[in-house]
Amino acid sequence: MSAAAVKGAKGAAGKTMSGAEMIVEVLAQQGVDTVFGYSGGAILPTYDAVLRHNTAAGNSKLRLVVPANEQGAGFMAAGYARASGRPGALIVTSGPGATNTVTPIRDCMADSIPLVMISGQVPRAAIGTDAFQEAPVFNIMTACAKHVFLVKEPEELEATMRTAFEIATTGRPGPVVIDVPKDVQNWMGQYQGTGTLSLRGYRERQEDLASRRMEKEQAKEFFAQLAKSERPLIYAGGGVIAGNAAKELRAFAKAFGIPVVTTLMGIGSVSTTDPLSMRMLGMHGAAFANYAVDDCDFLMAVGSRFDDRVAGKVKEFAQNAKFIAHIDIDAAEIGKVKAVDWSWVGQAKVGLADLTAYGRNFKKSFTPWQKHCKALKAEHPMNYDRNSPLIQPYRVLEELNVITKGDAIVTTGVGQHQMWAAQYCDFQKERTWITSGSMGTMGFGLPAAIGAQLACPGKTVIDVDGDGSIRMNLGELETLTTYDVPVKVLLLNNLGDGMVRQWQKMYFGNRFSGTDKSLHKKDFVRAAEADGFGFAKRVTENAAVRKTLEKFIEFDGPALLEVMIDPDAGVYPMVGPGSSYREMTTGDWIKPRANVEAVAEEEATDPGAMPDLF
Repeated sequence: MSAAAVKGAKGAAGKTMSGAEMIVEVLAQQGVDTVFGYSGGAILPTYDAVLRHNTAAGNSKLRLVVPANEQGAGFMAAGYARASGRPGALIVTSGPGATNTVTPIRDCMADSIPLVMISGQVPRAAIGTDAFQEAPVFNIMTACAKHVFLVKEPEELEATMRTAFEIATTGRPGPVVIDVPKDVQNWMGQYQGTGTLSLRGYRERQEDLASRRMEKEQAKEFFAQLAKSERPLIYAGGGVIAGNAAKELRAFAKAFGIPVVTTLMGIGSVSTTDPLSMRMLGMHGAAFANYAVDDCDFLMAVGSRFDDRVAGKVKEFAQNAKFIAHIDIDAAEIGKVKAVDWSWVGQAKVGLADLTAYGRNFKKSFTPWQKHCKALKAEHPMNYDRNSPLIQPYRVLEELNVITKGDAIVTTGVGQHQMWAAQYCDFQKERTWITSGSMGTMGFGLPAAIGAQLACPGKTVIDVDGDGSIRMNLGELETLTTYDVPVKVLLLNNLGDGMVRQWQKMYFGNRFSGTDKSLHKKDFVRAAEADGFGFAKRVTENAAVRKTLEKFIEFDGPALLEVMIDPDAGVYPMVGPGSSYREMTTGDWIKPRANVEAVAEEEATDPGAMPDLF
């Protein structure tokens, strides 16, 4: 929260103002500098209040970004929150304006992203009459959000706004929806400048979580088991990012020399270039990461939830681990999917810091295991057909990686391009990898990149997208040029829904139902030019990839580069749904483990470096 915002809010205390003006005052008080949304009849008083707030002398300005569609606004707010760690803010109208945000609200809930959405509603007297542009927002959003408010008492509006930000950002973060009838926005009352709703039970739980520290007996038990281990592995998830615990995770891993695998949402919690990083595990995780999971004898899950795309066949996930530990802020995640032997519920950054401090005299070396993990990376690296005359998407991302050195913010849509970016791009810091994880929402990448760029104006922001995914919110290309947001859109075009086609090839006998005539007529370069892009180019030859990528990144302003890639390029490795890591398909170019005998032979030559696999 900025000092100017706080000063402005306190200065307004005692003044008579409308409910709409109170909404804007609380946004300013909470330090919000950017709001995303689309206007309409039921929210017009609040939009008018935004304009009047911004033109009044001495007020902090609320930048208003209007998208092509409310779904785009929701993903922009989410991208802003994911990149900055601050709650995103979203203002939409009633009816279709609110229902268009259901997907981004559910997406934020699934990935634990803090967001506050304000939706207009028909006047209180008209609720339930099927009034024009009425929708049961409270009923719909209750199933999708962390919490929903329908403001029926105007006197509670101001306190409700502050409480929404509190709920969105405390404990396990998530989206909060405030549905505000139009007559409540027009109501006149005295602004208090302070105060929240009474949430005794919730606050008691959050205060308990915030004050919780690792007890010495728990830490002692943890290190007693770690001392018995020869092959410990950290399995870090999105909770590390959401809980701002990346610094503590890196310190813990370094202090005890423990390799780290991350989930899709945990990418960036440790630098992918760190020697201890084993990159991403799971359905499309690196082969060496999944082999490390198979080999470990001690698994420490931090801010991760044993998702089906990670655990696969749950019984066989990390089946050689004799001890599983789990740190999470949500007690409901402990033992939900996989039984664990040790757990601690609280803030990950606190738990990790306490463990690191307690274990300062822990001296056991895991050098043989580190060497084994290094050998896994050397033996089973990511790879592809490097001699193909067709442009391989992997090569495009490798070249991009050389240019950005892992320092750019990368957003993605959902599909093959998403997994390729996760596999082939480096990420030096947290909050530089922004993607739709649990919901897997196509159309996420472009609007999320806009939000991320506005949150981090000094950073290079690249939307790595696919032709199917970008179509979902293609209208936001115009938002980029309207607001001169210098996002770089890298479009990997394989003329179809590549991930769906890959599954149809592998599991449905090449029956391309729904993808046999997928949309492929769009000229994306012309579309970008029509929206005012100064840089919009297409690459069709391998020889032009590197040089064009460099010009694309260097361009001062919004830019689109469409690369026509091999339509048959697949995402490998792949662990089929419900399968174990031992059933992983590595494709034609990634070397799998030879056979069980070879693994057993390696174990016999270095018993301290390998587990009892069978």
